[in-house]
Amino acid sequence: MNKKLQQAKYVIADFFSAAITWMLFFIYRKYIIIPDLFRSPDEIFGDPKLYYGIVIIPMFWIILYIIAGTYRKVYRKSRIKEITQTFSVAIIGVVVIFFTLLLDDVVPSYQHYFESFLVLFGLQFIITTTFRLIITTRTVKKIHHKLIGFNTIIVGSSTNAVELFDELDNKFPSSGNKFVGFVNAKDYSEFKLAKWLPHLGYYKELPQLIKKHKIEEIIIAIERSETELVEKILIEIEDTSAVIKIIPAMQDYLLGSVKTTSIFTEPLVQISPHMIPPWQESIKRFIDFMASFIAVIILSPVYLFLVAGVKLSSKGPIFYWQERVGLHGKTFMIPKFRSMYVGAEQGTPQLSVTNDSRITPFGLFMRKVRLDELPQFFTVLKGEMSLVGYRPERQFFIDQIVKRAPHYRLLFKVKPGITSWGQIKFGYASNIDEMVQRLKYDILYVENMSLAMDFKIMFYTALIIVQGRGK
Repeated sequence: MNKKLQQAKYVIADFFSAAITWMLFFIYRKYIIIPDLFRSPDEIFGDPKLYYGIVIIPMFWIILYIIAGTYRKVYRKSRIKEITQTFSVAIIGVVVIFFTLLLDDVVPSYQHYFESFLVLFGLQFIITTTFRLIITTRTVKKIHHKLIGFNTIIVGSSTNAVELFDELDNKFPSSGNKFVGFVNAKDYSEFKLAKWLPHLGYYKELPQLIKKHKIEEIIIAIERSETELVEKILIEIEDTSAVIKIIPAMQDYLLGSVKTTSIFTEPLVQISPHMIPPWQESIKRFIDFMASFIAVIILSPVYLFLVAGVKLSSKGPIFYWQERVGLHGKTFMIPKFRSMYVGAEQGTPQLSVTNDSRITPFGLFMRKVRLDELPQFFTVLKGEMSLVGYRPERQFFIDQIVKRAPHYRLLFKVKPGITSWGQIKFGYASNIDEMVQRLKYDILYVENMSLAMDFKIMFYTALIIVQGRGK
């Protein structure tokens, strides 16, 4: 499947939909003022506002759709959801256009303002939905006929796995699963599913298998006797972008946990890889970029002061670069103003402690007010970090933390941040025990991510900086 090509189809369709809508609405507005408009076509096609709108207005809609996450899961679109999402975004977009561009128009009466709003909304919604449904319907038919599909691994090897495979692989219309193989959760003398699918290994090998086979979907179909392994399986795979589904137990039906977008699919509990709604994720990235850009400019005098302070306080480089682990377990280089003497850490990595003799006097000041972290705004601009997330660590310490708290890997579902809930509570961790204690707050953040939570954490971070309570 060519995701970029599919995205391009929707973008082009949305652009032309918006351009056609604007042209028809432009003609409608002219007609209100000039009833015999069609006797003088120059009133329409001689007005440069028509052509400006045909170019600019569609770009506005494309940006709005990007913020709403319209172009993310282009092969997993539901036609009902497509209609409801288009309806919601159309209302927001028309309100913005109406109050920024059309409110000062000369019209015969105030009733025409309301009528104009309805006409613009109706045209935008109907035309956009029509183009989108054509593309989505064609894609859905290809999925149903197995012309395209999603590379899938089954976690499980016994009766439940066999029954699920048989149900999904032989039914029509198809759910779109292209089964690559299965992994076992427990060892058995014989794997029942091996008669139909290749055995790819043990569930702990899933991260490597996902990359190797470009897996898009994982279905957990284990037995009741294996349910204690569900948490361990999720820990292994939840930092991937693959869609995760689980065979539900009866209590999941009773509690309303089983969600499905099609009456033809097997009922499964789906775990979303996205922690926050797409529109909040887009706004979060916009805030990260703009706030970091503004911070770099406004704080440039502070940067110069810190450069001088580091240089005069001790010999050595101004910046200290260190490899950290971030989103999806990928490594990146994190910059900080050097707060320790050169050669303070040799051999085995060490954590800073209270009254650490390796820290320079100026470095101690920077740490108390978090000024050593300022170069990380450039990392946020690059998109490797966020303003708010979790504290990224080195692989050496992650290996030790995971032995005691395997759920640490759940943090890899989101970008690390300059500040975090755990950072507010503990500051710089002095040992593995404090890292594990801090972890519970970072996990809470990941599972409860929202823009409101980010603003709270940033507020308390600013309070710590002003009060100089950093550790």
